[in-house]
Amino acid sequence: MLLRQLFDQETWTYTYLLADLENSEAIIIDPVVEQVERDLTLLTELGLELIYTLDTHVHADHVTGSGELRRRTGAISAISAQAAVGCADRALKHGDVISFGRYSLRTLSTPGHTSGCLTFVVDAEQTLAFTGDALFIRGCGRTDFQQGDSRALYHSVHTHIFGLPDDTIIYPGHDYQGHTQSTVREEKAHNKRLSTGVSEEDFVTLMNNLGLPHPKRIHEALPANMACGLSAQEQELLPEQGSVKELSVKSLDGFQDSLVIDVRNPEEFRGKLGHLPNAVLAPLSTLAQSAKSWKRNDPVLVVCGSGKRSAKGCSILLEMGFTNVTNLSGGMVAWQAEQEVNR
Repeated sequence: MLLRQLFDQETWTYTYLLADLENSEAIIIDPVVEQVERDLTLLTELGLELIYTLDTHVHADHVTGSGELRRRTGAISAISAQAAVGCADRALKHGDVISFGRYSLRTLSTPGHTSGCLTFVVDAEQTLAFTGDALFIRGCGRTDFQQGDSRALYHSVHTHIFGLPDDTIIYPGHDYQGHTQSTVREEKAHNKRLSTGVSEEDFVTLMNNLGLPHPKRIHEALPANMACGLSAQEQELLPEQGSVKELSVKSLDGFQDSLVIDVRNPEEFRGKLGHLPNAVLAPLSTLAQSAKSWKRNDPVLVVCGSGKRSAKGCSILLEMGFTNVTNLSGGMVAWQAEQEVNR
């Protein structure tokens, strides 16, 4: 599994890119809107298809890049159901699982910093926990706003995060001391706020007396993040859920006369997943420009790696006035699997 830890210097925020290199499916955890171009460039360079953007909570110190990444790539955005972010595609609850390629990510509800905090756990070669602001390296997030609750945070960490195997690697949402990762074993022993030697009452007393100023960008970040980091105008450009026709790879024979548009990047088009024999390459970022010369009433089949980006491509074409647009469900991953079955 590929893992990249990315850093935003302005807000001391860690963003995490995870991917299965065999089928190029990727997810991003806690993207920052000012770093979207960096993240998109990295995805393109590595030939990855972003299928999910995940936020550990509604942030108060930076604006999420989840909405912009969804708008640009067609990725599915997800956040805690407790956060009540209506523009997100998926509202996550404790125990929910998100798959990317061969890997799965488990959702743990870890409230306390906010009422809607999540920790994401991946069981790969080693267990990894992306703890957001619930647990930092030798610290934790504050609990004095956004329905914060010191007792809830204490129980979230000691029950759910410290309940993971001791060698689980902890990847926090922020760091202010130059650390990049820790382990459950280390934090149990050395976290000054939440180690196993700190009682719940001592923790509550400590957190109630921190006296910290509010984050500098809180009045900007909170309302923006309740709108997935997008302005009202940008919200209107999001694809409407359920509005795109879907086609199974088993029914491809009936679309021989369609214009087949592959919206992946050139590297992916030529990569190991291959492409449909009659496909025309038109990357999502330039799709609208390419489509200007196509006939609006001709049938169009849109393809990508897994069917997520192509759904966004379908929405773009529908907005341009195309009348017969269909998405290939499951994309080239499903097509390749069907070829294996038929061999």
